[in-house]
Amino acid sequence: MARCAQGEGNKYREGTQGMITFSDLPSLNAMLNAMAAILLLVGRNYIKKGNREKHRRCMLGAFGVSLLFLVSYLVYHYQHGSQPFQGTGWVRPLYFTILLSHTVLAAGLAPLVIVTLRRALRKEYEQHKRLARWTYPIWLYVSITGVVIYLMLYHFFAPQPTPLQSAVVLLSSVL
Repeated sequence: MARCAQGEGNKYREGTQGMITFSDLPSLNAMLNAMAAILLLVGRNYIKKGNREKHRRCMLGAFGVSLLFLVSYLVYHYQHGSQPFQGTGWVRPLYFTILLSHTVLAAGLAPLVIVTLRRALRKEYEQHKRLARWTYPIWLYVSITGVVIYLMLYHFFAPQPTPLQSAVVLLSSVL
């Protein structure tokens, strides 16, 4: 029997070894956001050192994983809807502040990234550089806050399973 992550614990199911389940999509999305952030940081480092080719590869990689993120995100939220935040107290306004800034910036990011990449690919480097001064920090912020939002929703303040749910997970892992 193969193991796969499912919600609050591990469950065993036949034939799922190595396959991504629907419940894995939020984790996949966080990993894609983290990869985008790393590629952005490395790519910026390359251009500061004057290595245009490695910079180009990193930025196209960041664009690719961001595009994969967008597809996965839309599929998940089309099927699941939104995940309610369970945190209380001072963390609640902090979470919604991060979420609001992330959402507003993410909404305008796609056209900004496309125009910035287009200018670079057309070798309009001066225009690319001027626009990238805005695109880069916004893209990096959105990628990093995407990971923070995921951690807050699904790990730090995740809904706690009921005793019955815990018993079912425990029994299914034994059987």
